[in-house]
Amino acid sequence: MRLPEQVVLATNNPKKLAELRRILNSAGLPVEVLGLRDVATYPEPEETERTFEGNAFLKATAACRATGLVAVADDSGLEVEELNDMPGVRSARWAGPACDDEDNNQLLLAQLDGVPAERRKARFVCALAMVTPEGDRKVWHGRMPGRIAETCEGEGGFGYDPIFVPAGLPVTSAELTAEEKDSISHRGIAVRAFVAFLKELS
Repeated sequence: MRLPEQVVLATNNPKKLAELRRILNSAGLPVEVLGLRDVATYPEPEETERTFEGNAFLKATAACRATGLVAVADDSGLEVEELNDMPGVRSARWAGPACDDEDNNQLLLAQLDGVPAERRKARFVCALAMVTPEGDRKVWHGRMPGRIAETCEGEGGFGYDPIFVPAGLPVTSAELTAEEKDSISHRGIAVRAFVAFLKELS
């Protein structure tokens, strides 16, 4: 495999797109990152797998077939020990199919109401899959341990960031700068591993 001129990130989330572009640019790699809004519309697959890796490969495979480009896709979520590692792969839809981030956060806080700090352990996990037109398939994983706060704090980030306190820090992920979050986040870890792989091709 040679270093691709373009890759498509199978997401409509502008913050995920900006994150990958930011890390690639900081690595000095001349790779253009396209999002789903930059390519012709195609039927996106249902996330029917039971693992983050399985769902990531579903999305990357569909994007690669539709565009003919090297495609990457992540599936990420939050695992809370007190909830038997849920929401897990259902993280984005925890409060229902039509929910938003605020709905998910408020439901999770309600489910942990009264649970003491020592039992609020959680971790963000990410699987970042790559599929190429030639049939190459690779996956990189990232994890960020921490705990669930008792209230929402911070305006940055997205998803569960306002209620997630990374291990060793006194603030939530939503109170970190984008660069600070990139350096420790589950997705940042997986993306940097992907970028390291691309560097070996350059």
